Amino acid sequence: MSSVAFNPAKFFREVRSEVGRVAWPGRKETMITTGLVFAMAALAATFFFAADQVIGLFVRLLFGGMG
Repeated sequence: MSSVAFNPAKFFREVRSEVGRVAWPGRKETMITTGLVFAMAALAATFFFAADQVIGLFVRLLFGGMG
């Protein structure tokens, strides 16, 4: 079994080097992506609300409005 020594200084140097290579999105791309996320969340919420209402209606019709 080999032992692996952990060198914190080397680890942080490598992390810093990797962070420098990351292609960070600009402000415009971030705003567009954020808008799309909110739009998709609203669309999903609307879909699931409508699906819940339709399923609830069928269940009430099936069981004759019990409860």
